[in-house]
Amino acid sequence: MGNSPSAPSALETCVRGVLSKGAISVPSDPFYDLNAVKRYNTAYDITPVAVVRPSTTDEVSKVVKCATDNGVKLAARSGGHSYADYSIGGADGSLVIDMVNFQQFSMDSATGHATIGSGTLLGDVTDRLHKAGGRAMAHGTCPQVGIGGHATIGGLGPISRLWGSALDHVIEAEVVLANGTVVRTNEQNHPEVLWALKGAAASFGVITEFKVITHEEPKEVTRYSYKVQFGSHEKMADTFAGWQQFISKPDLSRKFASQVIAFEFGMIIQGNLGQYFGPKAEFDALGFDQVMKNATGSVSMDGWLGSVANWAENEAIALVGGASGPFYSKSLTFTDKTLIPLLIPSNLFSNFSILRIRAHQSGGATNDVPTDATAYAHRDTLFYIQTYAFGIGSLPDASRKYINDINALIEAGMPGVDFGAYAGYVDPYLENGQQKYWGSNYPRLQQLKGQLDPKNIFVNPQSVQAA
Repeated sequence: MGNSPSAPSALETCVRGVLSKGAISVPSDPFYDLNAVKRYNTAYDITPVAVVRPSTTDEVSKVVKCATDNGVKLAARSGGHSYADYSIGGADGSLVIDMVNFQQFSMDSATGHATIGSGTLLGDVTDRLHKAGGRAMAHGTCPQVGIGGHATIGGLGPISRLWGSALDHVIEAEVVLANGTVVRTNEQNHPEVLWALKGAAASFGVITEFKVITHEEPKEVTRYSYKVQFGSHEKMADTFAGWQQFISKPDLSRKFASQVIAFEFGMIIQGNLGQYFGPKAEFDALGFDQVMKNATGSVSMDGWLGSVANWAENEAIALVGGASGPFYSKSLTFTDKTLIPLLIPSNLFSNFSILRIRAHQSGGATNDVPTDATAYAHRDTLFYIQTYAFGIGSLPDASRKYINDINALIEAGMPGVDFGAYAGYVDPYLENGQQKYWGSNYPRLQQLKGQLDPKNIFVNPQSVQAA
């Protein structure tokens, strides 16, 4: 006779007593990895102890208690686009709470405040806000990303210079804490919880819904694209230098958004962030065309929904959008006081093979917020640089080393600069990652961690650790 199935664990028994039969998946289930785990970065082989899909806040609370009582680590997943799969724990053995069923949406037309379920994908956020009276909020470019993680780690996007980051729109959240308590947090009630959630929520609880401020959709959007063809690293370096100087102007209109994507076939100054949120005449008056003298360009007009669709198209071109696969990425922060010397881009652009470099603009309204007002701390960042390497089937160690060497080249050329890193582009190999992600706000986060999650239930390889 064959072996009998093993008895369910105490955790599984507890969770099955809380949820309906179809709301829990375990490793013994057929196609568990494909249907339930859904790894995003396949360079990391991570197996959760189970994946659950609750439908109510009460069910989330009971699941959290099951995990706490059994000493099992927890990870909440909204869209599942963590660069190191921290949304499934970042290491074996976590219980994953998939928020896919939390799709609630409502709009208060009197205040312009929207209530959004934490399992909502950004593409659906845009669509539902549009249908609720032509409203919008700032967020990133990939429509498959979930708002639950995005709006609690930063949430940078094309219109963030004008409106702020996604998390700057959050004015209230319902969250389940490590002891199973359900808290509705805002500036009046449990403000310390809201402070921690706006930048480091994965270390503190499971958010079930947000209340956010919204804006009237822009009436006109000017799209632009400039390209430098492969073959002239000097032109690429000069173009990058001109772009960097242009975006560092203190009086630059906040309607202007831009990024640079450089790869082995050339350079694009546009991508999904090449937009001006206003009429073409205003864009022309900026003089950006003169800065791009080494590039060939085009300018066109669009509406808000068309521009957001264009973000998704270019995201797919630049970073394979929502598709899973093996990759490695690093990020660095730059301010108006730490602009990159010309020699560094010249060296970078002559070293392409598996490398992609993405520099995207920040600043503006995002930097109006004081550093200590939210857990997200990069309030002086002018732009971020991301470096990427992609694999086919697997990611060789040499590719990861190559990316680290490229970042080391930048850091060596700028001695004395204390670079930060964006937690939305998480790098599991980054030394002192928590300090790089949260900067001067990390000590306060450590204190709150000890108060709100003393058993360290919400954990990943780079989560906040209690002081």
